[in-house]
Amino acid sequence: MRLCVIADTHIPDRYENIPFCVAEELKEADWIIHAGDFTSLEYFKQLKAINNLKAVLGNFDAPELRQHLKEKEVFTLSKYKIGLMHGFGRSENVLEVVRKSFDVTFDLVIFGHTHSPYNEKIGHTVFFNPGSPTDKIFAPYNSYGIIEINETIHTEILKV
Repeated sequence: MRLCVIADTHIPDRYENIPFCVAEELKEADWIIHAGDFTSLEYFKQLKAINNLKAVLGNFDAPELRQHLKEKEVFTLSKYKIGLMHGFGRSENVLEVVRKSFDVTFDLVIFGHTHSPYNEKIGHTVFFNPGSPTDKIFAPYNSYGIIEINETIHTEILKV
């Protein structure tokens, strides 16, 4: 199973559209995972029309998205327990906030907010932030993530 993971897209308030290479990955994946900050209901609907979608609210998301999304999601794909949230607060504290939001039984926790990629296993859990495919305010490059779920979980950050 292939997941295309994005966050902090900020479309259309800061950026017109997602880069072409990411748009192609979104179509090819089995699931799109968006870790918040779509900013618009329209972009949420566009992604939902492309593919299976799991997503959460971000701190810049339009109020009408609250009717469609929660701040935190817990789900299972294959045999793996997955947590999803945007994150909040100062960038340097986001990982701590996210870790406190999910217990050690999770195999994978996906988050955003920092616009900077992160991919580390801590204890039993992989913590994964795809960065932002559109904004590099806090990162040296734009990025997104691919997660392959089979007998194991393989996570990868890709530069745009």
